[in-house]
Amino acid sequence: MTSLDSVLDKDGVRLTVDDAVATVTLTNPAKRNAQSPALWRALTEAGRALPGSVRVVVLRGEGKSFSAGLDRQAFTPEGFDGEPSFLDMARGSEAELDATIAEYQEAFTWWRRNDIVSIAAVQGHAIGAGFQLALACDLRIVAEDVQFAMRETSLGLVPDLTGTHPLVNLVGYARALEICATGRFVHAEEAERTGLANLVVPADELDAAARDLAGALLAAPRDAVVETKALLSGAVSRGYEEQRVAERAAQGRRLRDLAGITD
Repeated sequence: MTSLDSVLDKDGVRLTVDDAVATVTLTNPAKRNAQSPALWRALTEAGRALPGSVRVVVLRGEGKSFSAGLDRQAFTPEGFDGEPSFLDMARGSEAELDATIAEYQEAFTWWRRNDIVSIAAVQGHAIGAGFQLALACDLRIVAEDVQFAMRETSLGLVPDLTGTHPLVNLVGYARALEICATGRFVHAEEAERTGLANLVVPADELDAAARDLAGALLAAPRDAVVETKALLSGAVSRGYEEQRVAERAAQGRRLRDLAGITD
């Protein structure tokens, strides 16, 4: 193993790389890792800064909470220093508002790239944007004290940071609607039972469990994992026959590669 290499450390986000495993850490425990536009830009930058050797990315938060969601300062007239307040954004054109939200969403999209597998290690509160950030990852390991909640609707808003698609895929439309419309907490037992969590562990074992899973994911050849992830992620939008075709094409590529045959 190489020594831990710090690639990025800014605006509440730290990216470190250790061989094929990168760790993205939310580093503002005093504010329960509340999120802001600056943090979202740092998360986007972390995704772009990943070395090509990285195969697994672990996302974690320092302190007692993974992320308590959007920093409420966003809704004040003054907003954040150097940033337009959300109230000012609302007064702009629809096109400008759409472009701004699309920029924010970029912090949540790269976790499902086919060339990496992402793991969210979640403890304590994962509220709103925090819940959506955990949902952005491929896999979730949660501590026994985890509390997921989608509180946007109770604030008169909607979840807009890419969380609705994975939530519906994981728990189904009816449960997703109930979770979002009520804003209630989803605890560890329900998270595991409904597929939101792959594994529940005691809080003091969370980091070790994430490391163990990362190691297990590295055991198979990279190209096989990449192809398998692409097959599974695409299965949601493909019909049965389309998926059969995709399986054959992917297996053909793998067999030609193993045989050393190039097109």
